[in-house]
Amino acid sequence: MEFNYGRCEILYQKTLRGVLRQVGRAGFTEVETFGYAANKGFFGTSVKDFKSILDDNGLKATSNHFDFNSMIKDGSTDLVQNYIETANQLGSEYVTIPYIVSELRGTTGDDYKKLAMQINKVGDLCKAGGLKLAYHNHDFEFTKFGSTNGYEILLNETDKNLVDFEIDLYWAVRAGHDPLQLFKEHPGRFKMWHVKDMDKVNPDWNAEIGTGTIDFKAIFAQAELAGMKRFYLEHESNYKPNPIESAVTSFNYISKSLI
Repeated sequence: MEFNYGRCEILYQKTLRGVLRQVGRAGFTEVETFGYAANKGFFGTSVKDFKSILDDNGLKATSNHFDFNSMIKDGSTDLVQNYIETANQLGSEYVTIPYIVSELRGTTGDDYKKLAMQINKVGDLCKAGGLKLAYHNHDFEFTKFGSTNGYEILLNETDKNLVDFEIDLYWAVRAGHDPLQLFKEHPGRFKMWHVKDMDKVNPDWNAEIGTGTIDFKAIFAQAELAGMKRFYLEHESNYKPNPIESAVTSFNYISKSLI
């Protein structure tokens, strides 16, 4: 089983090349993109040039977070095809649904079932395009609907042959759920992970891996049960002392203590 990690969070075009250089020098070999727009590329950088920057720094974008809200809203697949073309240009394996806005995900269990049907359609398009589809969670998917919740509905109603899950371990724990129990109940579904720790003082904050409250040793021990093939280090807040050094601290802990 291969364990590859790294996530590129870039805020401004002017820092794009510099940030990716730092990510490569830190030891990462794979990243997961976000911030793509069909009319602007990656932060104003064309897909071709973006791939060139990745190549120059020994990086590969194995997964991509694309905005599917417009497709969920109107059912148009034109943008999905653009995403598929972009992912294939980058040599990626996954197209990933990162976030569904509240008005589109709905407020009932039936709404989540309808959402699952639309996700299956996207998965079918991705499969036809030679890619895999994954769904990334936050905490709102765990909203309860009777004896179940939105995340369970998505797991149960999506086609295992079309849709994988990228479990964000921080958000699952933040919502009060045990990732190990999810692995037992849905073995093999969690092909990708977001590895993000929770600060011991303020659970709204992140922490460098190994310094927070999440027991990653226990979680990584069940990687095979989960079906995990790759994971991405993610850190969005509370950097000590800054984003790149926080990433390096987490990288070193993961390398020495988890894999």
